[in-house]
Amino acid sequence: FHSPDNQILETLILESGLSLSVVYPPDQQSFMSELDSQVPTAFDPFADANAEDSGAGTKEYVHIRVQQRNGRKSLTTVQGLKKEYSYSKILKDLKKEFCCNGTVVQDSELGQVIQLQGDQRKNVSTFLVQAGLVKKDNIKIHGF
Repeated sequence: FHSPDNQILETLILESGLSLSVVYPPDQQSFMSELDSQVPTAFDPFADANAEDSGAGTKEYVHIRVQQRNGRKSLTTVQGLKKEYSYSKILKDLKKEFCCNGTVVQDSELGQVIQLQGDQRKNVSTFLVQAGLVKKDNIKIHGF
């Protein structure tokens, strides 16, 4: 709106809830239209992550995660192997190879998940690639 001395006062309310008031002298009214064209649109930092999740159905990934238990104890989970594989045989070979204990857990959402004691992320990924069960591009390693 116009103030008594013919200055233009514009109030912008930003997405963060802050308001920004700008006062323009009468001779810079054309500058206001330039400012409006330079205001950036809203940036969504999670747009890439959402796009990546939508493509997850086309390419099957094997997720290898580590979970911290108490103290120095940790747990490695392997999720996303093909259903036609024998999870118990894979688990038996993993346990024998890495000298650790483990189990196969049935999850309602994720299906069967292999759990191993300790941080075995790199060991499991190299084992699955060398055994020919999974390609290196289809493995995602998560964790700290």
